[in-house]
Amino acid sequence: MKKIGFIDFYLDEWHANNYPAWIRNASGGNMEVAYAYGVKDSEHGLSNSAWADKHGVQLLDSIEEVVEKSDCLIVLSPDNPEQHEALAQLPLASGKPTYIDKTFTPDQAAAQRLFKRAAQHGTPLYSSSALRYATEYADAEREGIEVISSLGPGAFENYSIHQIEPIVSLMGADAKRVMSIGTETAPALLIEFGSGRQATIRHLGDECPFTLAVKYRSGSCRILKPESDFFQLFMRDLVAFFESGHATVPSEHTIAIISIIENGMKAMQRPYEWIELPCAAVHS
Repeated sequence: MKKIGFIDFYLDEWHANNYPAWIRNASGGNMEVAYAYGVKDSEHGLSNSAWADKHGVQLLDSIEEVVEKSDCLIVLSPDNPEQHEALAQLPLASGKPTYIDKTFTPDQAAAQRLFKRAAQHGTPLYSSSALRYATEYADAEREGIEVISSLGPGAFENYSIHQIEPIVSLMGADAKRVMSIGTETAPALLIEFGSGRQATIRHLGDECPFTLAVKYRSGSCRILKPESDFFQLFMRDLVAFFESGHATVPSEHTIAIISIIENGMKAMQRPYEWIELPCAAVHS
């Protein structure tokens, strides 16, 4: 049985609370979250020790111990991506398959540094929003997409990835520039891709379900609503990654997504002005 180690900023958070059972089920009992480390206790929930007792996970005293004992690693801290670079330094030097939770990093430079470190040490690495794995998105025709219009809930800062991830998975990593076209209460971003293709994302509040409208150069349009159990589909991909060491999400996609978010934040301060995006490659 493969032993998985959690490395988190604090352990009592939604992803850490649900991943252990999901991983066990998705792997048919062949993988389990066995070890965990949290930098600090949750300020509004269980202590790390209480969380470990509740989930039957051995709490360790350091990241080093988790990396040493585990076969595979998950760096969590989904709501504090600014912690990921520090938390991931030892995992990415281990050579052990490592998943870093969304949002991967706060900025493109940090994303490139993490992929570079992983490559230098032969460590398989990926990151993704679970929305990428919705059947409705995964099965969509990618050839000939001209425009995508996306709607969803949540704040731009931590929820835009759930709209941008599917867009990049469908349109590719060649995003060129972004422009803020929304309002204070309904942020929106226009993204220009190569060959004049465009996508928009809009955050319309918690009652707005995730929805994509995809227009093709042929003139046809498809409305995609992720009604499949995308978290369980994501877990199957994660388990397959831990088994094979092969990531299905290209690093260029993840870096482009982070660049769009980072520069989208800048664009919010300069509405109706284009912000150019840098190259999404991993620099050697």
